[in-house]
Amino acid sequence: MTTLIDGTYNSRDTGGMPLTGGGFTRHGVLYRSDALGTTTDAGLDALAASPIGTIVDFRTESERAEAPNRLPSQHSFRVRELSLLEGAMTGAPAAGPSSAAGGTGAPDEETMRAMLARIPTLPVLYTAMLETAATAFAEVARMLVSPEDPDRPGVLVHCTAGKDRTGVATALLLDAAGAERAAIVADYAASERNLAGEWAERMLARARTWGVPLVPAITDLVTATPPSAMETALAWIDERGGSASYLLDGGLAPAELDRLRERIAG
Repeated sequence: MTTLIDGTYNSRDTGGMPLTGGGFTRHGVLYRSDALGTTTDAGLDALAASPIGTIVDFRTESERAEAPNRLPSQHSFRVRELSLLEGAMTGAPAAGPSSAAGGTGAPDEETMRAMLARIPTLPVLYTAMLETAATAFAEVARMLVSPEDPDRPGVLVHCTAGKDRTGVATALLLDAAGAERAAIVADYAASERNLAGEWAERMLARARTWGVPLVPAITDLVTATPPSAMETALAWIDERGGSASYLLDGGLAPAELDRLRERIAG
């Protein structure tokens, strides 16, 4: 798998997706990625040469502290930190069970049972995210509409894995712009393939060091992107009026919604 930014595992441009009305989403507008802490020198050069001027980091403060992003020094990026608590545990070692238990080392058996009982499925996680993050997602849309640096108008969104918080955000924005649903879901599902191997093995190994049993609920939460999870999230949005209505409810103005569609769909 070739990533857009060398040293990452799940970075890509969302351009080239088919639109429901014909045509394709524009390249150089909306990018997505996992965290940028492992960016190589070649990756830094790619970032510096890209149209990206704004980076939106959905990680929590503890995630950022544990794995700071590595960015090129050639350009000053506008970095916006929009922490989304829902989804923080799906790829973030910083949100390990020992910290959740308020102590150090592996949790005791009773604590572990309680934690495993609270693990959400991905569809439940995504709908919980959508219930609480409309304002944050509308703010991301606004960054696409009104880039701070007109010479570098691209926006890159990322979390730790680039699959859950990032996946919901990009799906919502692409859906509001008129991308075909099948393409949106396929783009989401690609993250599981991208993260398979080294990234997934490293994250699951860290879970083992906390004493977490790698039951399917855990491995799915950390590594999986089943199409049904995103389909459920999109259905939840449809039941409430659709992606455009959702963003408007989050504070996006109608004129900004029109401009968002122009930016992504051309």
